[in-house]
Amino acid sequence: MKSSIVSAILGASLLAQQSVAHPGESRAELQKEVEERSTYLSTHKRSLAHCADALKARGNDVAMHARRSAMVEKLRKKRSISQDKPYLRARDIDEVLATDHHSNLTGITPDTDPSVLFAGNNSCILTPEVTQGPYWVSGELVREDITEDQEGVALTLDIQIIDVNTCEPVPQAYLEIWHCNSTGVYGGVVASGNGNSNVSDNLNATFLRGVQPSDDSGVVTFDTLVPGHYTGRTNHIHVMSHLNATLNSNNTISGGAITHVGQIFFDQSMISLVEATAPYSSNTQDLTTNEEDGIMSQESEGYDPVMEYVLLGDDVSEGVFGWIAFGMDSSVAYNITAAATLTENGGVANPNAGAGMGGGAPPSGAVPSGIAPTAAPSS
Repeated sequence: MKSSIVSAILGASLLAQQSVAHPGESRAELQKEVEERSTYLSTHKRSLAHCADALKARGNDVAMHARRSAMVEKLRKKRSISQDKPYLRARDIDEVLATDHHSNLTGITPDTDPSVLFAGNNSCILTPEVTQGPYWVSGELVREDITEDQEGVALTLDIQIIDVNTCEPVPQAYLEIWHCNSTGVYGGVVASGNGNSNVSDNLNATFLRGVQPSDDSGVVTFDTLVPGHYTGRTNHIHVMSHLNATLNSNNTISGGAITHVGQIFFDQSMISLVEATAPYSSNTQDLTTNEEDGIMSQESEGYDPVMEYVLLGDDVSEGVFGWIAFGMDSSVAYNITAAATLTENGGVANPNAGAGMGGGAPPSGAVPSGIAPTAAPSS
Protein backbone atom coordinates (compact mmCIF):
# COMPACT_ATOMS: atom_id res chain seq x y z
CA MET A 1 0.00 0.00 0.00
CA LYS A 2 1.15 3.47 -0.81
CA SER A 3 0.33 6.81 0.70
CA SER A 4 1.55 10.35 0.47
CA ILE A 5 0.48 11.11 4.04
CA VAL A 6 3.33 13.11 5.39
CA SER A 7 3.85 14.62 8.79
CA ALA A 8 6.45 17.05 9.94
CA ILE A 9 7.51 19.09 12.89
CA LEU A 10 5.58 21.96 14.30
CA GLY A 11 7.55 24.09 16.70
CA ALA A 12 6.16 26.26 19.46
CA SER A 13 7.57 29.21 21.38
CA LEU A 14 6.59 32.47 22.84
CA LEU A 15 8.26 35.85 23.10
CA ALA A 16 8.64 37.85 19.91
CA GLN A 17 12.03 39.42 19.36
CA GLN A 18 10.94 41.92 16.73
CA SER A 19 8.78 44.98 17.09
CA VAL A 20 6.27 43.47 14.70
CA ALA A 21 5.20 41.05 17.46
CA HIS A 22 3.84 43.93 19.51
CA PRO A 23 3.49 46.99 17.25
CA GLY A 24 4.31 50.28 18.85
CA GLU A 25 6.58 48.68 21.42
CA SER A 26 9.85 50.50 22.11
CA ARG A 27 13.24 48.81 22.07
CA ALA A 28 13.53 49.39 25.82
CA GLU A 29 10.20 47.66 26.44
CA LEU A 30 11.20 44.80 24.19
CA GLN A 31 14.53 44.37 25.97
CA LYS A 32 12.73 44.34 29.33
CA GLU A 33 10.50 41.50 28.11
CA VAL A 34 13.54 39.54 26.91
CA GLU A 35 15.27 39.94 30.27
CA GLU A 36 12.18 38.91 32.23
CA ARG A 37 11.71 35.89 30.02
CA SER A 38 15.37 34.89 30.51
CA THR A 39 14.90 35.13 34.27
CA TYR A 40 11.87 32.86 34.06
CA LEU A 41 13.70 30.26 31.99
CA SER A 42 16.61 30.16 34.41
CA THR A 43 14.38 29.25 37.36
CA HIS A 44 11.65 27.02 35.89
CA LYS A 45 11.48 23.55 34.41
CA ARG A 46 11.81 23.84 30.67
CA SER A 47 11.12 20.31 29.53
CA LEU A 48 8.82 17.36 30.03
CA ALA A 49 11.76 14.99 29.60
CA HIS A 50 11.83 14.31 33.33
CA CYS A 51 8.21 13.14 33.07
CA ALA A 52 8.74 10.61 30.30
CA ASP A 53 9.28 7.53 32.47
CA ALA A 54 6.44 8.40 34.83
CA LEU A 55 3.99 8.96 31.97
CA LYS A 56 5.00 5.73 30.28
CA ALA A 57 4.66 3.74 33.51
CA ARG A 58 1.12 5.05 33.92
CA GLY A 59 0.20 3.90 30.44
CA ASN A 60 -0.08 7.41 29.04
CA ASP A 61 1.68 6.52 25.77
CA VAL A 62 -0.59 3.56 25.09
CA ALA A 63 -3.72 5.56 25.87
CA MET A 64 -2.69 8.46 23.66
CA HIS A 65 -1.81 6.13 20.78
CA ALA A 66 -5.23 4.51 20.93
CA ARG A 67 -6.92 7.89 21.13
CA ARG A 68 -5.09 9.38 18.17
CA SER A 69 -5.50 6.33 15.96
CA ALA A 70 -9.24 6.34 16.67
CA MET A 71 -9.52 10.06 15.95
CA VAL A 72 -7.79 9.78 12.58
CA GLU A 73 -10.04 6.84 11.69
CA LYS A 74 -13.09 8.90 12.64
CA LEU A 75 -11.91 11.94 10.67
CA ARG A 76 -11.19 9.85 7.59
CA LYS A 77 -14.62 8.28 7.78
CA LYS A 78 -16.21 11.71 8.11
CA ARG A 79 -14.41 12.88 4.96
CA SER A 80 -14.98 9.61 3.04
CA ILE A 81 -11.25 8.90 2.90
CA SER A 82 -10.14 5.26 2.66
CA GLN A 83 -9.22 3.65 5.99
CA ASP A 84 -6.74 1.42 4.16
CA LYS A 85 -4.24 4.22 3.68
CA PRO A 86 -1.21 3.62 5.93
CA TYR A 87 0.77 6.44 7.49
CA LEU A 88 4.02 7.79 6.15
CA ARG A 89 5.78 10.21 8.42
CA ALA A 90 8.79 12.21 7.40
CA ARG A 91 10.41 15.04 9.26
CA ASP A 92 11.71 18.05 7.42
CA ILE A 93 14.59 18.62 9.82
CA ASP A 94 16.46 20.98 7.51
CA GLU A 95 13.46 23.30 7.41
CA VAL A 96 12.96 23.49 11.14
CA LEU A 97 15.61 26.10 11.79
CA ALA A 98 18.38 25.69 14.32
CA THR A 99 16.32 23.74 16.80
CA ASP A 100 16.95 20.48 18.61
CA HIS A 101 13.92 18.81 17.05
CA HIS A 102 15.89 15.84 15.72
CA SER A 103 13.70 12.86 14.99
CA ASN A 104 14.28 9.73 17.03
CA LEU A 105 12.24 7.80 14.45
CA THR A 106 14.07 6.41 11.45
CA GLY A 107 13.06 4.13 8.63
CA ILE A 108 9.43 5.25 8.61
CA THR A 109 7.68 3.59 5.63
CA PRO A 110 4.12 3.19 4.37
CA ASP A 111 4.02 -0.08 6.34
CA THR A 112 4.95 1.48 9.68
CA ASP A 113 2.53 0.44 12.39
CA PRO A 114 0.28 3.25 13.69
CA SER A 115 1.43 2.41 17.23
CA VAL A 116 4.87 3.73 16.28
CA LEU A 117 3.46 6.79 14.56
CA PHE A 118 1.10 7.88 17.31
CA ALA A 119 2.90 6.64 20.43
CA GLY A 120 4.52 9.04 22.85
CA ASN A 121 4.52 12.80 23.15
CA ASN A 122 7.24 14.87 21.59
CA SER A 123 6.86 17.76 23.91
CA CYS A 124 8.47 20.36 26.10
CA ILE A 125 7.20 23.13 28.30
CA LEU A 126 5.69 26.14 26.62
CA THR A 127 7.58 28.92 28.32
CA PRO A 128 5.30 31.82 29.28
CA GLU A 129 5.74 35.16 27.65
CA VAL A 130 5.44 38.40 29.56
CA THR A 131 2.62 39.71 27.38
CA GLN A 132 -0.05 37.65 25.74
CA GLY A 133 0.56 38.44 22.12
CA PRO A 134 -1.93 40.33 19.99
CA TYR A 135 -5.66 40.12 19.79
CA TRP A 136 -6.74 38.03 22.79
CA VAL A 137 -10.49 38.55 23.27
CA SER A 138 -11.93 37.62 26.66
CA GLY A 139 -15.38 36.10 26.95
CA GLU A 140 -15.14 33.69 24.01
CA LEU A 141 -17.41 30.64 23.79
CA VAL A 142 -16.61 27.16 25.08
CA ARG A 143 -16.84 25.03 21.94
CA GLU A 144 -14.89 22.41 20.03
CA ASP A 145 -15.51 23.60 16.48
CA ILE A 146 -14.35 27.20 16.03
CA THR A 147 -14.42 27.26 12.23
CA GLU A 148 -17.80 28.96 11.63
CA ASP A 149 -18.03 30.03 7.97
CA GLN A 150 -14.30 30.42 7.40
CA GLU A 151 -12.65 28.60 4.52
CA GLY A 152 -9.31 26.84 4.46
CA VAL A 153 -7.55 23.57 5.26
CA ALA A 154 -9.35 21.69 8.05
CA LEU A 155 -7.20 21.10 11.13
CA THR A 156 -8.11 18.93 14.12
CA LEU A 157 -5.89 19.57 17.13
CA ASP A 158 -5.41 17.02 19.93
CA ILE A 159 -3.57 18.67 22.82
CA GLN A 160 -2.56 17.10 26.13
CA ILE A 161 -1.69 19.31 29.10
CA ILE A 162 0.87 18.00 31.62
CA ASP A 163 1.79 19.62 34.94
CA VAL A 164 5.59 19.94 34.92
CA ASN A 165 5.70 19.83 38.72
CA THR A 166 3.80 16.55 39.17
CA CYS A 167 4.17 14.95 35.72
CA GLU A 168 0.43 14.33 35.82
CA PRO A 169 -2.10 15.23 33.14
CA VAL A 170 -4.16 18.30 34.04
CA PRO A 171 -7.92 17.58 33.96
CA GLN A 172 -10.65 20.22 34.09
CA ALA A 173 -8.38 22.98 32.84
CA TYR A 174 -9.67 25.27 30.09
CA LEU A 175 -7.51 25.73 27.03
CA GLU A 176 -8.20 28.71 24.78
CA ILE A 177 -6.93 29.13 21.24
CA TRP A 178 -7.22 31.88 18.65
CA HIS A 179 -5.63 32.60 15.31
CA CYS A 180 -6.08 34.52 12.07
CA ASN A 181 -8.03 33.26 9.09
CA SER A 182 -6.63 32.08 5.75
CA THR A 183 -5.98 35.66 4.58
CA GLY A 184 -4.33 36.82 7.79
CA VAL A 185 -7.22 38.52 9.62
CA TYR A 186 -8.26 38.02 13.26
CA GLY A 187 -11.93 38.10 14.20
CA GLY A 188 -13.02 40.00 17.29
CA VAL A 189 -10.85 43.08 16.94
CA VAL A 190 -10.80 46.23 14.84
CA ALA A 191 -7.31 47.66 14.54
CA SER A 192 -5.03 49.22 11.98
CA GLY A 193 -3.41 46.45 10.01
CA ASN A 194 -6.01 43.80 10.85
CA GLY A 195 -7.94 43.74 7.61
CA ASN A 196 -10.04 46.81 6.92
CA SER A 197 -10.10 48.85 10.13
CA ASN A 198 -13.20 50.66 8.86
CA VAL A 199 -15.24 47.44 9.11
CA SER A 200 -16.50 47.78 12.69
CA ASP A 201 -18.56 44.59 12.50
CA ASN A 202 -15.37 42.58 12.86
CA LEU A 203 -15.41 43.53 16.54
CA ASN A 204 -18.40 41.19 16.93
CA ALA A 205 -16.86 38.30 14.96
CA THR A 206 -15.95 35.15 16.87
CA PHE A 207 -14.46 32.98 14.13
CA LEU A 208 -11.38 30.90 14.91
CA ARG A 209 -11.64 31.54 18.65
CA GLY A 210 -12.79 29.20 21.37
CA VAL A 211 -12.25 27.46 24.69
CA GLN A 212 -12.34 23.76 25.61
CA PRO A 213 -12.08 21.91 28.96
CA SER A 214 -9.50 19.15 29.30
CA ASP A 215 -10.77 15.65 30.05
CA ASP A 216 -9.52 13.24 32.73
CA SER A 217 -6.42 12.60 30.59
CA GLY A 218 -5.69 16.32 30.31
CA VAL A 219 -6.65 16.28 26.62
CA VAL A 220 -8.40 19.02 24.65
CA THR A 221 -9.63 18.77 21.05
CA PHE A 222 -10.37 21.59 18.61
CA ASP A 223 -11.70 21.57 15.08
CA THR A 224 -10.34 24.60 13.26
CA LEU A 225 -8.38 25.60 10.14
CA VAL A 226 -4.69 25.94 9.45
CA PRO A 227 -4.05 29.66 9.99
CA GLY A 228 -2.82 31.92 7.23
CA HIS A 229 -0.08 34.51 7.52
CA TYR A 230 0.21 38.26 7.80
CA THR A 231 3.04 40.70 7.27
CA GLY A 232 5.92 40.14 9.67
CA ARG A 233 4.69 36.83 11.14
CA THR A 234 4.71 33.24 10.04
CA ASN A 235 1.63 31.01 10.43
CA HIS A 236 0.85 30.33 14.11
CA ILE A 237 -1.83 29.64 16.72
CA HIS A 238 -2.11 31.32 20.13
CA VAL A 239 -2.86 29.16 23.17
CA MET A 240 -3.79 30.11 26.74
CA SER A 241 -4.62 27.88 29.72
CA HIS A 242 -7.01 28.69 32.55
CA LEU A 243 -7.11 26.82 35.88
CA ASN A 244 -10.01 26.77 38.35
CA ALA A 245 -12.23 28.79 36.02
CA THR A 246 -16.02 28.62 36.29
CA LEU A 247 -18.25 27.60 33.39
CA ASN A 248 -21.05 30.14 33.08
CA SER A 249 -24.61 29.47 31.96
CA ASN A 250 -23.93 31.34 28.71
CA ASN A 251 -21.14 28.88 27.81
CA THR A 252 -18.21 31.13 28.65
CA ILE A 253 -15.73 30.93 31.52
CA SER A 254 -14.85 33.36 34.28
CA GLY A 255 -12.53 33.52 37.28
CA GLY A 256 -9.61 31.22 37.90
CA ALA A 257 -6.01 31.89 36.90
CA ILE A 258 -4.29 32.22 33.55
CA THR A 259 -1.36 29.85 33.92
CA HIS A 260 0.05 29.69 30.44
CA VAL A 261 0.29 31.64 27.19
CA GLY A 262 2.04 30.45 24.07
CA GLN A 263 2.10 30.02 20.32
CA ILE A 264 2.20 26.96 18.08
CA PHE A 265 4.16 27.09 14.82
CA PHE A 266 4.03 24.90 11.74
CA ASP A 267 6.83 23.30 9.79
CA GLN A 268 7.72 25.29 6.70
CA SER A 269 7.07 22.37 4.35
CA MET A 270 3.49 22.13 5.58
CA ILE A 271 3.03 25.89 5.34
CA SER A 272 4.14 25.75 1.70
CA LEU A 273 1.56 23.08 0.93
CA VAL A 274 -1.20 25.05 2.60
CA GLU A 275 -0.28 28.44 1.15
CA ALA A 276 -0.45 27.00 -2.36
CA THR A 277 -4.17 26.26 -1.94
CA ALA A 278 -7.15 28.63 -2.05
CA PRO A 279 -8.03 30.88 -0.29
CA TYR A 280 -4.53 31.15 1.25
CA SER A 281 -3.05 31.81 -2.18
CA SER A 282 -5.19 34.93 -2.52
CA ASN A 283 -3.43 36.56 0.45
CA THR A 284 -1.40 39.49 -0.92
CA GLN A 285 0.50 40.17 2.30
CA ASP A 286 4.21 39.42 2.41
CA LEU A 287 4.87 35.83 3.47
CA THR A 288 7.21 35.58 6.44
CA THR A 289 8.94 32.22 6.69
CA ASN A 290 9.81 30.47 9.93
CA GLU A 291 13.42 31.46 9.38
CA GLU A 292 12.44 35.11 9.13
CA ASP A 293 10.05 35.07 12.10
CA GLY A 294 11.57 36.57 15.23
CA ILE A 295 9.99 34.01 17.53
CA MET A 296 10.94 30.88 15.61
CA SER A 297 14.47 31.99 14.85
CA GLN A 298 15.41 32.47 18.49
CA GLU A 299 13.93 29.30 19.99
CA SER A 300 16.85 26.92 19.52
CA GLU A 301 17.82 25.77 23.00
CA GLY A 302 15.82 22.59 23.38
CA TYR A 303 12.64 23.84 25.04
CA ASP A 304 10.43 24.15 21.97
CA PRO A 305 7.42 21.85 21.95
CA VAL A 306 7.30 19.63 18.90
CA MET A 307 3.90 19.01 17.37
CA GLU A 308 3.25 16.07 15.07
CA TYR A 309 0.78 15.86 12.21
CA VAL A 310 -0.51 13.57 9.51
CA LEU A 311 -2.42 14.44 6.41
CA LEU A 312 -5.75 12.66 6.47
CA GLY A 313 -5.68 11.91 2.74
CA ASP A 314 -3.36 12.14 -0.22
CA ASP A 315 -3.47 15.93 -0.28
CA VAL A 316 -3.33 18.64 2.36
CA SER A 317 -6.71 19.90 1.17
CA GLU A 318 -8.31 16.78 2.64
CA GLY A 319 -7.43 17.90 6.14
CA VAL A 320 -4.76 17.62 8.82
CA PHE A 321 -4.70 15.93 12.22
CA GLY A 322 -2.15 17.30 14.67
CA TRP A 323 -1.20 16.37 18.22
CA ILE A 324 1.06 17.68 20.95
CA ALA A 325 1.59 17.54 24.69
CA PHE A 326 2.88 20.58 26.52
CA GLY A 327 3.91 21.30 30.05
CA MET A 328 2.37 24.00 32.19
CA ASP A 329 3.30 25.22 35.65
CA SER A 330 0.14 25.17 37.75
CA SER A 331 1.80 27.25 40.47
CA VAL A 332 1.97 30.43 38.39
CA ALA A 333 -0.66 32.96 37.34
CA TYR A 334 -0.50 35.85 34.91
CA ASN A 335 -2.40 39.10 34.55
CA ILE A 336 -3.25 39.39 30.88
CA THR A 337 -4.79 42.39 29.13
CA ALA A 338 -7.46 41.60 26.55
CA ALA A 339 -7.67 43.51 23.27
CA ALA A 340 -11.47 43.30 23.53
CA THR A 341 -14.26 41.55 25.43
CA LEU A 342 -17.19 39.71 23.91
CA THR A 343 -20.44 40.62 25.71
CA GLU A 344 -24.15 39.93 25.19
CA ASN A 345 -24.25 43.10 23.09
CA GLY A 346 -21.25 42.19 20.97
CA GLY A 347 -17.57 43.02 21.16
CA VAL A 348 -16.22 45.88 23.26
CA ALA A 349 -12.72 47.12 22.46
CA ASN A 350 -10.21 47.80 25.20
CA PRO A 351 -8.76 51.28 24.58
CA ASN A 352 -5.68 50.37 26.63
CA ALA A 353 -4.79 47.30 24.56
CA GLY A 354 -1.93 47.20 22.09
CA ALA A 355 -2.21 47.94 18.40
CA GLY A 356 -2.66 45.52 15.57
CA MET A 357 -0.26 43.66 13.33
CA GLY A 358 0.23 43.47 9.60
CA GLY A 359 -2.24 44.19 6.84
CA GLY A 360 -4.63 42.03 4.88
CA ALA A 361 -8.01 41.69 3.30
CA PRO A 362 -11.14 42.40 5.35
CA PRO A 363 -12.39 39.42 7.35
CA SER A 364 -14.94 37.24 5.63
CA GLY A 365 -16.42 35.75 8.80
CA ALA A 366 -19.84 36.82 10.03
CA VAL A 367 -21.08 37.17 13.57
CA PRO A 368 -22.69 33.86 14.57
CA SER A 369 -26.34 33.75 15.45
CA GLY A 370 -27.54 33.04 18.96
CA ILE A 371 -26.94 34.54 22.35
CA ALA A 372 -23.61 36.23 22.81
CA PRO A 373 -21.72 35.65 26.07
CA THR A 374 -22.29 37.94 29.01
CA ALA A 375 -19.23 37.20 31.08
CA ALA A 376 -15.54 37.30 30.34
CA PRO A 377 -12.65 35.45 31.92
CA SER A 378 -10.89 37.36 34.64
CA SER A 379 -7.37 36.95 35.80
